[in-house]
Amino acid sequence: MKTRFETERLILRPWQESDAEDLYQYASNPAVGPIAGWPVHTSIENSREIIREYLSKPGTYATVLKSNHQAIGSIGLLFDEASNISLEENEAEIGYWIGVPFWGQGLIPEAVRELIRYGFEELHLEKLWCGYFDGNEKSKRVQEKCGFRYHHTNKDVPWPLMGDIRTEHITCLTKEDWKDTRHE
Repeated sequence: MKTRFETERLILRPWQESDAEDLYQYASNPAVGPIAGWPVHTSIENSREIIREYLSKPGTYATVLKSNHQAIGSIGLLFDEASNISLEENEAEIGYWIGVPFWGQGLIPEAVRELIRYGFEELHLEKLWCGYFDGNEKSKRVQEKCGFRYHHTNKDVPWPLMGDIRTEHITCLTKEDWKDTRHE
């Protein structure tokens, strides 16, 4: 699995414990984690633990601004049981989030498009999945911009990380649809 990507404005690279302060700065905002399905970070040490336990897994990348090398979000490819979607062979899920000051700048669509390209061109995947919880219109919009199409809705999903019940909307993008949209 590739460990570093560059786009026009971003570097996607593995998380490092030294990113804990940047992570805490954005993941401590209650507008970010809960709508994405994870709790607000409570301290820099809490963010460091999350880097060690969750974000350091292969396929998970810090979304870093090229201009100042600050980690401002996260993106990743989830395979097999790492995803809560029933994935087939040659399929993966893309998950992401970005800090509030960077909303609406097209940075996450830029990062998602790079992982789509990687998934289809280099990993030879046939289908990519994405999901968003009810009310997360920003995430829905990212998926639409990147070519994902609505597939189905899962209602009354127990979400242990937040201790609640959620409705999740699932979207997908096939390699064929992606190829077709690139040549338009």
